Amino acid sequence: MADIKAKDITKLETWTPKELRKLRMVAKNRIASLSSSNDPKDLPKNHPLHDMESGEINELLLRVAKVEKG
Repeated sequence: MADIKAKDITKLETWTPKELRKLRMVAKNRIASLSSSNDPKDLPKNHPLHDMESGEINELLLRVAKVEKG
């Protein structure tokens, strides 16, 4: 599986389709975790979604979809 840790989410156009797919899956899982848990697990500092809230992750998902469509 693609390694997305320590990747720069401001440059999504440089990511491979496999990395974008993994980021999309991880982002959807994180949103589910944030909405279902009162105390969601903290992500490591090198994780692209570290310190992001649901709204920010939703915006990221929109950017990922835009980059995937080309």
